[in-house]
Amino acid sequence: MTQEKEDKRLDLQAAYSVRTPAENEALYAAWAKTYDESFAAASDYIFPQQVARVFHEQGGHGPVLDAGAGTGLVAEAIAARKTCLMDAFDISEPMLSIAKAKGVYRRLVQGDLTQKLPFDDGSYASVVSAGTFTHGHVGPEAMDELLRVSASGALLVLTIKAELYEARGFAATFSDLGMQIYDFQLQEVPIYGAGAQSSDTLDAGLIACFRKT
Repeated sequence: MTQEKEDKRLDLQAAYSVRTPAENEALYAAWAKTYDESFAAASDYIFPQQVARVFHEQGGHGPVLDAGAGTGLVAEAIAARKTCLMDAFDISEPMLSIAKAKGVYRRLVQGDLTQKLPFDDGSYASVVSAGTFTHGHVGPEAMDELLRVSASGALLVLTIKAELYEARGFAATFSDLGMQIYDFQLQEVPIYGAGAQSSDTLDAGLIACFRKT
């Protein structure tokens, strides 16, 4: 298969169609080398910049866990504004290899966000994530582990596909967390910028921003 045909097969609909960690890993292994150009740049994908904006507005600082880091787009956006220690965690080793070359992370760890994370309790002062809580990827079941590895007072800035917020149980999960979190804010933001062309790029996104008690 030529690279051009491969790039056409690797798109937003392919990402939304994955259903298992294995399918997720396979998709991003194939997409890693061209992801930044064929998707992020071509779709004017601004979710990472939205996360970085909120992170800085809320006084976020390191060490930071980038959960579902992919090729490091969120960390690049954060680093453009402020220098802080950041670690990448992602299911795709090839995506992490691309991220590593950008020089924005202290360390990079491969793993599954739906499983127990290989980090000690309270390891991080901030947790960020863009594009991970969406169709076919990670659901609200990951919140317990993200909170476990967050220090008391840690800032969490996470994007969620708007249409999944109620349907996949994110709203109920945040409600159930109760006194475990505080300063909860939910913002609706564009996922894509003015250069977006696909009909999917009209979709709305949410940023959940809160702190761990």
